[in-house]
Amino acid sequence: YQDKEEVVLWMNTVGPYHNRQETYKYFSLPFCVGSKKSISHYHETLGEALQGVELEFSGLDIKFKDDVMQTTYCEVDLDKGRRDAFVYAIKNHYWYQMYIDDLPIWGIVGEADENGEDYYLWTYKKLEIGYNGNRIVDVNLTSEGKVKLVPNTKIQMSYSVKWKKSDVKFEDRFDKYLDPSFFQHRIHWFSIFNSFMMVIFLVGLVSMILMRTLRKDYARYSKEEEMDDMDRDLGDEYGWKQVHGDVFRPSSHPLIFSSLIGSGCQIFAVSLIVIVVAMIEDLYTERGSMLSTAIFVYAATSPVNGYFGGSLYARQGGKRWIKQMFIGAFLIPAMVCGTAFFINFIAIYYHASRAIPFGTMVS
Repeated sequence: YQDKEEVVLWMNTVGPYHNRQETYKYFSLPFCVGSKKSISHYHETLGEALQGVELEFSGLDIKFKDDVMQTTYCEVDLDKGRRDAFVYAIKNHYWYQMYIDDLPIWGIVGEADENGEDYYLWTYKKLEIGYNGNRIVDVNLTSEGKVKLVPNTKIQMSYSVKWKKSDVKFEDRFDKYLDPSFFQHRIHWFSIFNSFMMVIFLVGLVSMILMRTLRKDYARYSKEEEMDDMDRDLGDEYGWKQVHGDVFRPSSHPLIFSSLIGSGCQIFAVSLIVIVVAMIEDLYTERGSMLSTAIFVYAATSPVNGYFGGSLYARQGGKRWIKQMFIGAFLIPAMVCGTAFFINFIAIYYHASRAIPFGTMVS
């Protein structure tokens, strides 16, 4: 940012604290908008749309390194309907999310007294923004100005902005959301080492039992080779010989079976690649980037599905390989999209922010 350049405060969603999946547009509650109307261009990505990110301009005038004292930016005329909406939100512990320069900020709508009779709304947003050079590296929100909700009154909404220098590097600004102190404690490393040693011990134990069983079976099989054909036919099959008939027998529905195996291999490949990319790149710093990456990688790894599913189908003697290819390709997308369409209709009915527009779903 340049000095005095516009910094946009985006209002995202509001919803109950105890159900993070239930989110609505911030202005679905009767909050009022600031006086500033014109803003710079904003483009929503596919991942943001699918995750229900609904960024709306707050209307607050914030400029880089320009402190703002407590300023009233609008008034809420509290009629009965608006008061009931706020009371319902406070009863259900509604919280909201905002963004400044892609840094998320969370705040609570209000609180009730101990008796649950009076309800109070937080009306003053106190923003403290840390900057390092010409970049924003830290944002904190303090909610103040507790006002009792009384019908047919006017509530003034206000905000203030305080800029302060920070030593946090721009590359490390998301560290405070990740709890980096977790691995600084010895107890965590001891717990990981303990689990690792336990796994090695159990694997060794199972391997020993397996090897002893196999050794006994091999000894029996070597004795059988010395028998004549009559004795061998009369003897019962035991041990690993009982398994070979099931292992090499084709499945009763090879088309579906091979399609499921191919889809499973593809999902495994997608998970592995996305985890590796997330370790190399900071995917969490951009909204919706994890989901966008997963969609792109899923499309790119379709040959994995085709190879593993098609080869298994061919080994089982399947002839309708074109049909298997189509079923393997559409199996997971059909299940996911079918479930998503059903949930989406419910989300549209309740005007939730996670309702995906039809155009977005088609894209």
